[in-house]
Amino acid sequence: MTYYTTRRRLLGVASSAALLGALLTAGSQIQAAPLDHHITLRGGQPAAPVASPNHSKGHFWADLALESRDAWSRLRDSFQWQDEAYEPRVQAWIDHYRQSPHNIVEITERARPWLAWITQKVEERGLPGEIALIPFIESSFDPSARSHRGAAGLWQFMPRTGDSLGLSRQRGYDGRLDVVASTYAALDYIEYQAEQWYEGDLELSLAAYNAGAGTVNKARRRAIAQGKGSDYWSLSLPRETMNYVPKLKAIAAIIDAPDHYDVALPEIEEAPAFAKIPVERPLRLDEAARLAGVSRGTIATLNPGVTGGAIRPGKDRVLLVPAERADAMLASLESPARPGGAQDSQYLVRRGDTLADIAAYRGISVGELRRANGLSGNLIRPGQMLELPTRSLASR
Repeated sequence: MTYYTTRRRLLGVASSAALLGALLTAGSQIQAAPLDHHITLRGGQPAAPVASPNHSKGHFWADLALESRDAWSRLRDSFQWQDEAYEPRVQAWIDHYRQSPHNIVEITERARPWLAWITQKVEERGLPGEIALIPFIESSFDPSARSHRGAAGLWQFMPRTGDSLGLSRQRGYDGRLDVVASTYAALDYIEYQAEQWYEGDLELSLAAYNAGAGTVNKARRRAIAQGKGSDYWSLSLPRETMNYVPKLKAIAAIIDAPDHYDVALPEIEEAPAFAKIPVERPLRLDEAARLAGVSRGTIATLNPGVTGGAIRPGKDRVLLVPAERADAMLASLESPARPGGAQDSQYLVRRGDTLADIAAYRGISVGELRRANGLSGNLIRPGQMLELPTRSLASR
């Protein structure tokens, strides 16, 4: 069966030629090596998923209010592939996962902040809801996950692939770890490959997501030459890729009927757990936490792409905050009071501050800040007190 999608244009990519060149081999770069806590293969046999040693229990997500209709209901409504749950390779993985239902529960618990929003994005594109569960296989729904070969984030992008998809990496920020940016990139990528090479066949696109389009295209040519079918189920692919789609459909089948499979899924609200706040000036995570009225750990959990302690304005850059704190955060940002004592005449430098950040807080240029403090360069140190000049009305 072929699943067609509506053609969409990838945004933020320098050129189609560069994208094609990078993505022909991208599958091996996206999931080049499974993480220790991923669901992987050992000795050719399915291996039980292992819980992440860093997964903390009892964090603030457990306190979210619950409603009768939840994220799982919405996800099930968007499933499109459940008629294939009894394909032998899918059934083999269902049988395997049933042996360790607690592992499924732990990974799906980790999906709590992200599942509703990702499901919404998948649904908006008319894609099978099963695709929202790809992070289950890729990263065990850990947005900070990294493989030993360099793949990173919820969707496990390698650096070159992320660069090709517009996921920038710069000082203090990694777009592959940014859940919002990487989700858009992953869905764009899956649709793009389906349209570019596979006439809309999403199963083949998922195989290419795992192994690279070059590997899948070569397998298709070989199958056709041998008089075989060219669909995913007819191809001879690397073992991990042969199991990639069956694993995804097996997880979806269990989520579709958890009671039947004796799995107790955690309750997750239907509405997204976070809200997106536009970033218009440099903002430290501790300041963001204070403005939102939550802990710094909460803000850091929601913004794993911010690796340097502060988020800076950029293309489509947003700060994620708990949904129930969005109004408070926006009201605080609109307040005339600025962080770091911007209404005062002095500023105490904190670790991680730069002259550019402080100048932005004050609404002045870096040159003005240098002149007011007799600085010849950009070097400042924590604990240093800087004079903050005020522009006259005539100079504004």
